[in-house]
Parts: sequence; C-alpha cells; structure tokens
Amino acid sequence: MTYNGESTQLIKILNELYPVELLTVQSVTNEMYRCTAKNDVYFARVTNYKSYDEQLEKVTYTNYLNKEGLAVSPAISSLNRNVVEKIILGNKEMLTVLYKAAPGIQLPREQWNADVLKELGRQIGRLHRFSKKFEEIHPVKYINDWNDNEEYAFLKYIPEEESAIREIAQDVLSAIQGLPKNRSNYGLLHGDLWLENVLVDEDSKLSLVDFQDCEKNFYIYDLAVPIYSAIEYSFVGGGNIVDYGRNITKAIIDGYQEQHDLPAEILKLLPLFIKLKEVFEYSLMHMYWNKEKLTEEQIRIMNNYRTRIERNHSIIDM
Repeated sequence: MTYNGESTQLIKILNELYPVELLTVQSVTNEMYRCTAKNDVYFARVTNYKSYDEQLEKVTYTNYLNKEGLAVSPAISSLNRNVVEKIILGNKEMLTVLYKAAPGIQLPREQWNADVLKELGRQIGRLHRFSKKFEEIHPVKYINDWNDNEEYAFLKYIPEEESAIREIAQDVLSAIQGLPKNRSNYGLLHGDLWLENVLVDEDSKLSLVDFQDCEKNFYIYDLAVPIYSAIEYSFVGGGNIVDYGRNITKAIIDGYQEQHDLPAEILKLLPLFIKLKEVFEYSLMHMYWNKEKLTEEQIRIMNNYRTRIERNHSIIDM
C-alpha cells in the first residue's frame, strides 16, 4: 500500500506528466494503482524490476493489439509523447505506464458459463492472430521466452526434500523444452490469463487486462491458463468436476478454433501445459511466501497442491 505522502507525490507526478487531471490514487497491488479523474478511471503501473526496453516493447505490443481491435487497455502517451516514463518516487527511480481503464467487471464465479468461456476462447484466438502480425512488423528483442523468466526456475525454489515434485517439475520442463517450435505454434502471448484478468461488460463483451507477464511461449499455454483457472476458481459445486472441466475446456477450445488454428497434435499437449501451470503456481508459493509466517490458508493451499502434484493427478479429462 502507498503511504499518504507517496500517494500525494504520485498524483502530482502523473498530473504533470500526462494530459489528465487525477483526483485520487489508490494502491491495488505493489505495482498497480487505480487513479480516478472527474469522468474517467486509469491504472498506473509503477515498477523498477523490468528494463525500460522491455516495458516499452510490452506497451508497443498492447497498443498494437488495441489498434487492431482487441479489447485491451490502451496506454496513454505522456505530454513528452512517451508511453513509458522514468520517474522518481520515494527516492527511487521507477518506470511508469498510465493505462485507460478497460470496460467491464470481474464476473462472479458462478457466472462463468459456457457462453462466456467460448467468447474468451474467441478472443484468445484473435489475440494470437494479431500477435503473429505484430511479430512480423516488430521482431521481439526484449520480451523473454518463457523458460528464461525466473518464475520458471522451479528447482531453485521447490525444496530439495520434495524430491517427487522436483522430478515431476523437471520432467514437465524437459518435455516442453523438447517440443519443436515454429511460427504456427509458438510466439508472443498474454501468459497470465487467469479469469481475474478478463473483464466482462453488460453486453457480454470481454476485455483482456494485465499483460505485464506477456512472454514468448507455445500458444496452447494461453488456453491452459484459463482452463486451469476456471477449474480452480469458478467451479461452484452441484455437479461432477470432471464433467465441468470437460465442458469448459470444450467451450474455450471451440471458441478459439473459430479464430485460430489448433492442430490435433497441439491439442493433445493441453494436459502437459496445465501441469506446467500447476507446478508454476506451486513454485511461486515457495518463491514469494514467507515460510516462517505462513497463514493457515497458505498452509492448506500448499498441502493441496503438493498432494495433487505428487499423485500426478490431471485436473482435466480429455
């Protein structure tokens, strides 16, 4: 959370840099701030752990997607005509990007039905088509391949005593790193399409937000993440979770195939990429959670993940 003095400082900086008149700034995460003006809402991302070149390339990418007609948050150019600005906040040099808020809300979990998920599949298909066009025009230099990101260094963070999970993690990494890559199956993508990063407006139109973790990966990963997220987040009971998983998987894939090719040999790899996401989330817990001060809920979640991964249980049945 920002302190009052830092919030006041940030409002002053943003109002001087951008053609806006912000009234409030509220911390949403350690790096994202919700900013309100008289008639508009913006989000400011303030970071210091990504290079200027990488941030600029990511904003160039998302602004391109927006111009192509995909519903993503456009970045606002500063009065200096920059989409990424260097600022001093709290005596630290930071990079900031100001986004116009996307329309829509995060749907309540019980409203993620097959129709909405099929539309999500369509939008991901459009995203990947536009990403291919972007890479033809702007060869990517600074956005990493997935396996070059620290978050995929599973064996660095999963404890050595958890030998079974470490072996599974290594097998998953080796299997994916050994897959042949080409322009049809691999490229720039969102990388973090949890359902929380999808907004839905009153006309059921979808916006994709938070491209901070965009990376180069196999396109199937952008399908694995929302399927994994839907099973983890939106299943509300009242039925068989295996049937639910099969139905939501079919909805997302059917929508995707309306917009982007998905060969059968790639589709067969979906369980492997869902396993990658599951191990990824478990490794993140070790990477970011304070092991000396785990809450009861964090302990429950870690135990649940540990048991499921050790049993090598697939959360989808294709």
